Amino acid sequence: MTNEQKLKIKQLRQSGYGYATIAEALGLTKNQVSAFCRRNALSGTKAETNTKERLDANCCRCCGKSLMQTPGRKPVKFCSDSCRVRWWNAHPEMVNKKAIYHFTCACCRKEFTAYGNAHRKYCSHVCYIADRFRGGDGHE
Repeated sequence: MTNEQKLKIKQLRQSGYGYATIAEALGLTKNQVSAFCRRNALSGTKAETNTKERLDANCCRCCGKSLMQTPGRKPVKFCSDSCRVRWWNAHPEMVNKKAIYHFTCACCRKEFTAYGNAHRKYCSHVCYIADRFRGGDGHE
């Protein structure tokens, strides 16, 4: 957790926001936020009832730096490419994978899945080579 995230947690907690709302806004887990609040005497007060809406803290999900939004463009969530890559590598379960395809290998008949390619025939390069050169058609 960075110093900017710690400062942001203190500000949001004093404004009456709950642990889950703060965690979602800063890209942290609820347990990280609640543990930090316990250690820094920011716990004990219940979050206000009107703070259940999604908080747009306008800060980087990875490092907590404040972001500059450009009007008319998609809102940015990260301050840099390195922060974006670091955050997504740390949260692979949040990737929405829609292009997962299920196949049966043309060589070994084993079932396998592939991401992003709807036209796969083989489960591996080894099966591709084995099936391609199996016939003995004179190419060696």
